[in-house]
Amino acid sequence: MGIKSFIHRVKSGVNNTSSGLFASAMAIDLGTANTMIYESDRGIVLEEPSVIAIERSSNNVIAVGSEAKAMLGRTGRDISVIRPLKDGVIKEATATMAMLRRFFEQAQTKRFTMRPRVLVCVPSGITEVEVNAVRTSLERAGAREVLLVPEPLAAAVGVGLPVEAAIGNMIVDVGGGTTEVAVISMSSIAADSSIRVGGDEMNDAIIDHMKRMAYLLIGERSAEAVKMSLGSLLEDDQRETEISGRDAASGIPKTYTVKAGQIREALREPVDAIRKAVGHGLEKTPPELVRDIVNRGIVLTGGGSLLRGLDRILTRETGLPVRIADNPLSCTVLGAGIILTDLFRYRKLLLD
Repeated sequence: MGIKSFIHRVKSGVNNTSSGLFASAMAIDLGTANTMIYESDRGIVLEEPSVIAIERSSNNVIAVGSEAKAMLGRTGRDISVIRPLKDGVIKEATATMAMLRRFFEQAQTKRFTMRPRVLVCVPSGITEVEVNAVRTSLERAGAREVLLVPEPLAAAVGVGLPVEAAIGNMIVDVGGGTTEVAVISMSSIAADSSIRVGGDEMNDAIIDHMKRMAYLLIGERSAEAVKMSLGSLLEDDQRETEISGRDAASGIPKTYTVKAGQIREALREPVDAIRKAVGHGLEKTPPELVRDIVNRGIVLTGGGSLLRGLDRILTRETGLPVRIADNPLSCTVLGAGIILTDLFRYRKLLLD
């Protein structure tokens, strides 16, 4: 069933979550780093890392989510720990399907007798091939029908921006695999800029920096932990912490004291890419909408928005007020949930 025929059913049939039409419906933020699932009458029912552990010899699923993430870098030869999404899109289709199937099982209650109808958030710069991969993976995981909404539009609804009004609203969503910059007006994206740079690239930059400057080899989990504890773009941040890894020359384990200034230097390249993407988004924006943004400012969402000082960097770069959303991690799935409860009203936000 296509979007038009589905919307016709909503308009002429039933339009509430207690109906049979919505008895099994969920919104999904399928992120590179984390997956979140929302059900209209229960709220957010699942928030797990987008990670799956598979036994190589049998292809059996060993674990998903937090349990699988804890295995990163710690498994034997017979277990493969996979992050099946990269840069906001599906990299490993079979692993994604298996992971989603487990997530569906965890999220759904026994009262559901129908396969779920799913509204999934996707990057605004997604290609047709990538769209097909998302649809196929969700359908094979158990979805009855798949609808798609661009992540910036869902995030804007989730933070309460007036997306339907003839007013320019600018949102910058810094996720695990992508940064989405969008100017939204009258239920559509008037200007955008999408780059495949986000929290994962920040982790990679820290790994490379520690290898190059301290001759220390660390893994992804250690890099993420350092980013969370010391990640800061503030010049006066003097904090430090210890990090353990392997000496790049001798191979012997060692502990190194890393300072916030070193992490700031490591993050310079991905942060510059985000800064330039915001500038490109503004350059594409029609003049009348720019005037609205001058008055209303820019809203930061996504896990990357919590990087200390990022809002100040963007304010200094653009001269515009920048604020971090009250719910930066969950606003995208919450917005998708709002859209899901009133699909006819928000039909213009959906991808065809």
